[in-house]
Amino acid sequence: MKKLVLFIPLILVMGMGVFLYKGLFLNPQQLDSALEGKPIPVFQLERLEDSSEIITNETLKGKVSLLNVWATWCPSCKYEHPYLMRFARQNTLPIYGINYRDERALAVRELNRQGDPYTKNIFDHDGRLGLDLGVYGAPESFLVDHNGIIRFRYAGPIDQRVWNETLLPMIKELQAAAKQEGAS
Repeated sequence: MKKLVLFIPLILVMGMGVFLYKGLFLNPQQLDSALEGKPIPVFQLERLEDSSEIITNETLKGKVSLLNVWATWCPSCKYEHPYLMRFARQNTLPIYGINYRDERALAVRELNRQGDPYTKNIFDHDGRLGLDLGVYGAPESFLVDHNGIIRFRYAGPIDQRVWNETLLPMIKELQAAAKQEGAS
């Protein structure tokens, strides 16, 4: 019996090793979103550039749109920014920013300096909307249909490859469906 007890730590370590080894092959950008297929959470938040303007979840209805979570403290957001500027110039769809757990003045200054790809920018200072969306960190993006339903979540920076191979085909499909229903 005493010899059997000696093998318990070895069995535990081997079990943990298998668990950790399996984790090496998971893709963090393919994390499931509990909100896919569900409406955007109800919110009322200030616009980043103008605190007197209130943006709500209803603002996002009517067109297929991209909701992009970003912050000035996020290095991957800085990498993603020039791509978002390019996509915004293509005018494929509205891009709404969620400035996540950031300082308003720093965020406005960065957009003034680097350019603003966003149709509107939601100021989520305390991170409540991010929490309701299940955000793990910035950048994260959500593809939203014309009815305000989240159709896809992407964790990580969007670059040309992600846009062309993942998002753009979905955007075109959602826009075609919206057109059939009479929206844009």
